[in-house]
Amino acid sequence: ACAVHRERGVSRVNIGIGASGQRKALKVIVAADIPLQMCTRNPVIVIHGGCGKYEEALQEICLQLVKEAAFQAYRRGQQGGTALDMVEEASMFLENDPHFNAGCGAVLNEYGEVELDALIMDGKNLNAGAVAAVRNIANPTKLARLIMEQTNHVMLSERGASRFAKAVGFPEVPMESLITERSRERLKKNLTAVDSQIEHGTIGAVALDTSGNVACATSTGGLSNTLVGRIGDTPCIGSGGYADNLSGAVSTTGKGEAIMKITLARLITFNMERGMSPAEAADTGLKCLWTRLQSRAGVIVVNNAGDWAAKFTTDQMPWAAVAGGKLYYGIAPGEVCTSPIEDICQ
Repeated sequence: ACAVHRERGVSRVNIGIGASGQRKALKVIVAADIPLQMCTRNPVIVIHGGCGKYEEALQEICLQLVKEAAFQAYRRGQQGGTALDMVEEASMFLENDPHFNAGCGAVLNEYGEVELDALIMDGKNLNAGAVAAVRNIANPTKLARLIMEQTNHVMLSERGASRFAKAVGFPEVPMESLITERSRERLKKNLTAVDSQIEHGTIGAVALDTSGNVACATSTGGLSNTLVGRIGDTPCIGSGGYADNLSGAVSTTGKGEAIMKITLARLITFNMERGMSPAEAADTGLKCLWTRLQSRAGVIVVNNAGDWAAKFTTDQMPWAAVAGGKLYYGIAPGEVCTSPIEDICQ
């Protein structure tokens, strides 16, 4: 069975005509209300690289990286990987790249240290794992999954997470290997006002696998110059992410203190339970965040039918999706570009 996803609010159109006379999308902006067929017998993956305002030099780089992460995760799903495998694959790909505020490249707290948060959740059974304020961990999403699968707990923080990592043989790394020059510069820029930060870079993924299961993952280094031990929305179920086969999966990005107050991810899945599409549910949730708290954010959403959305109220958010054998991506509000999946394989 095929589900139809419609992306609204796009102003530019450039649709080519194939040799057979049928319309063919050619690396273009997709027009509003043009149906995009997504067969749920194929996996669906949607990824974000964090909402905010990106320097012009970083926009194309970050967009290309989320496209590559989406392809890697989609290929994992095609090879029989579960939705959990897909979101973990995507998250680790971006955690390992210094351009994002997750893993290597994470921002620094008031003492110039890295503290990482991550969440992973399985919509099949509502199992979840999370880490908070962990240090010396390059891939917190993977550690969060081990907590989910090998303990009776959902979340472990700093010292406890470190002890668990050692117990299961999970590798720890020198903190210096996670710190980049860009992170040091970002700390210098944010020595006075955390609220004024415009770069977030949190990463996240949502997926639907070939068995119809959904999952989400979100990973972040938080905000620059925060108090030691500050924990935002990312590792909190219902705030940084949520996944339930009865509705779908969500990953969020933005100011954690605001997102937690309205449990944004759970709010969006609740909206889908009431019959809203992913796009409608996302827009409604983001509107609530702005109306109640005057805070901007970004979300990616997939429902249990394979419909998806990538929505944000900031200047930019690099995102990419693969569904039905096609790649979709964008970074500016309302922008939805599409190209054959083969383009990212080259």
